[in-house]
Amino acid sequence: MGGVSTVGDRVDRVPKQDRSRATRQRLLEAAVACLAEHGWAGSTVSVVAERAGVSRGAAQHHFPTREDLFTAAVEYVAEERSTALRALFPEGAAGDRRAVVSALVDLYTGPLFRAALHLWVAASNEEQLRPRVTELEARVGRETHRIAVDLLGVDESRPGVRETVQGVLDMARGLGLANLLTDDAGRRDRVVAQWGLLLDEALG
Repeated sequence: MGGVSTVGDRVDRVPKQDRSRATRQRLLEAAVACLAEHGWAGSTVSVVAERAGVSRGAAQHHFPTREDLFTAAVEYVAEERSTALRALFPEGAAGDRRAVVSALVDLYTGPLFRAALHLWVAASNEEQLRPRVTELEARVGRETHRIAVDLLGVDESRPGVRETVQGVLDMARGLGLANLLTDDAGRRDRVVAQWGLLLDEALG
């Protein structure tokens, strides 16, 4: 009988684990949305919990501190965006560098970049937050660079190639900053087209 009870307990636990994962994901998505819309000052654990439809206690069970919640949220969405970017070009995209540049620019004009920017500003004034955000940003930056190299189909051992790829990412970040204040889609499309041409010339 004891063995049957153990199996039953294990079966009962699976839905609970699924519910816990779902709650955690709702909190992370709500945190990013709040950060993008309201900034650091307006994004408390209570506000995020209410948006996610969970109690403050449940939120603190998953994320004991506000810093835990928001660094995890930006990391979560950064990983989601990396996965989505790779999925755009499952067979690689060396033949269409303009499409790759456009996809990279999209990384910096969506809610992730807006949320991350608020987190960076907060980290510049919050000693407890700064090292965690700095580490996270470095890791996300390295991953984005690796994705860009793969998608562009370039050899970084060639002189100037690494700097060219980094220039594309710096340009994309700049367009993301410009997009924070105004809808810059028209100019952005022209810049993306020009960078596609420049990459073909520079990278061969």
